[in-house]
Amino acid sequence: MKITLGYACQSETLTKITTSSNYSYTNYEKEKDMQKLNNIIISNLLSLEKILTYNIKNNIHFYRISSNLIPLATKKEVIFDYTIPYQSYYKKIGNLIQKNNLRVDFHPSQYCILNSCKKEVVQNSIDILKYHYKLLENFKVKDKVLILHIGSGVLGKKNSLSRFVDNFKKLPSYLQNCIVVENDDKVFTIEDCLYLSDILDIPVCLDYHHFLCNKSDIDYQKIIDSWKNKKPKMHFSSPKSRLKKEFRSHHDYIDCDVFIEFLTNIKHLNCDIDIMIEAKKKDEALFRLIRELKYKTNYLFIDETTFVI
Repeated sequence: MKITLGYACQSETLTKITTSSNYSYTNYEKEKDMQKLNNIIISNLLSLEKILTYNIKNNIHFYRISSNLIPLATKKEVIFDYTIPYQSYYKKIGNLIQKNNLRVDFHPSQYCILNSCKKEVVQNSIDILKYHYKLLENFKVKDKVLILHIGSGVLGKKNSLSRFVDNFKKLPSYLQNCIVVENDDKVFTIEDCLYLSDILDIPVCLDYHHFLCNKSDIDYQKIIDSWKNKKPKMHFSSPKSRLKKEFRSHHDYIDCDVFIEFLTNIKHLNCDIDIMIEAKKKDEALFRLIRELKYKTNYLFIDETTFVI
């Protein structure tokens, strides 16, 4: 069973490089400076190219791209083309992804609430999904993955799950084929995600930290099977502390002993898995975890971020 670790968005090593430079709508309203917006977009795209190059040189094969790459892209009041003017940047990034077999995905923000009771929020969520899809298209990513939480729990869980099903079925098929549902730490459990998977035939991403916060029955095999011919993805983080008020928050690093226990629990699946490390220290946390794993286990390491258990 081969495990590949990845990290999300920003590198702690490349401290001066960010793919999330922002241009707030408030500032845009004051300035209406399209050249400033253009410069920020170019800066973010160049930074993404640098981070991917860093990942390649350090054998990091799995990476989550920041949703903030193109500021104001889903703001209806700001109309601009973020596709054609930036094709040369998209092409360079896409070439890095394809030539090095990088696996990248997106995790749209908390504002993407597909099962909202409000029509305008649902429409905005669809616009957010289309934005992420368009970026993956421009990067020529074949295996497009958008990982979503189920969303709102308004009017009870049963009604909320039904709204998700109804709204999902209204999406164009190209978006339906990208969506993966993830359990959250308060409302929707891994069991709820598997329920949606059965109805909609979509993959389920297990977030183990969220599972510990919001427990239910867990069927690891069913989670894996939901991915069909795709390589499964899971998320792992450690609580900031054992105190109830901080348990849901992410720690800077990963508790190696708990991670080893988790791998022991899923070893029987005998399936290659990508695991996203969701620690605040990003790639530093990833490499610290790997150093601990080499010390505490006899896992066979293939390279800096991939090992066999």
